[in-house]
Amino acid sequence: MHDLSRRHLLIAGAALPLATDRAMAADGEQQQQRLRIGYQKSSTLTIFLKSRGLLEKALAPLKIDVQWHEFSSGLPLLEALNVGAIDLSADVADAVPPFALAAGARLTYYALETPSPQAQAIVVRKESPITSLAQLKGQKVAFAKGAGAHYLILEALAQNGLSIKDIEPAYLSPADGRSAFEGGNVAAWVIWDPFLAAVQRQSNARILLDGGKFSSYRRFYLAATPFAQRRPDVLKLVYAELQRAGDWIKKNPTQAAEWNAPLIGLDPATVEAANARRSYRVEPVDAEALAEQQRIADKFTQAQILPKRVVVADSPVWRPA
Repeated sequence: MHDLSRRHLLIAGAALPLATDRAMAADGEQQQQRLRIGYQKSSTLTIFLKSRGLLEKALAPLKIDVQWHEFSSGLPLLEALNVGAIDLSADVADAVPPFALAAGARLTYYALETPSPQAQAIVVRKESPITSLAQLKGQKVAFAKGAGAHYLILEALAQNGLSIKDIEPAYLSPADGRSAFEGGNVAAWVIWDPFLAAVQRQSNARILLDGGKFSSYRRFYLAATPFAQRRPDVLKLVYAELQRAGDWIKKNPTQAAEWNAPLIGLDPATVEAANARRSYRVEPVDAEALAEQQRIADKFTQAQILPKRVVVADSPVWRPA
């Protein structure tokens, strides 16, 4: 009886790893059948796909479910991508990826929106006496850390013989930045659309300078590298849907604004003004875009904002066949 019991225990013990392996495999398979996408309020093309269920339809033949997760800005979005909380990131400003890469994130570039330099700007209040960037010296300036706005202020200061040390940075989210700006707690605010269009139209903000010659303001789409390696077929479908969404929005500006306005809590005229400054042209990530990513990363390193030099070329790039 003792030998029989012992034999049963041995059989059960041998079966346990097999059952565990099967459970892990099933969990892995379930993970592969779920696409988790992170986006923010400025992710117009992704919001378009979400609102119309277009990705769900495109991915249905692959039996993949789509989950959506909204973030306040680009840096938390890529942090979530880095820790495996999401699989794909909607567009983030050009300054955001270097911060994530400096933190050791395994990211794959899979698309970009072509430059939209006028879609971000440094604004002051209409009655402000400030008329030049030089007058910001010693002043408090609000912007989101790690955002495209962060790079814009760095580059604008540098081209005017100043540095970040010549102003008092106030690292604030878009919502907090607007509150501080309208309350007179900061002299200027560096912000992007649609928040830029909103503060222009609703608070009579005056543009001190826009991206213009300072920042081309490409927006990049990224994937967690393990996901990109496992599911290039999914990237291909998402890329194609993003291209179609961008084409539709640029060809139908009024209709696009009327669709998007209630989803992001703005009026259609404000959304149309914001959309007019964005290219929404989705293309593969090319050598020129990666070279600019390196320049942005180096600028942050030189300003001692990034703790170490980032080599952008070390990150994988997915391109459509």
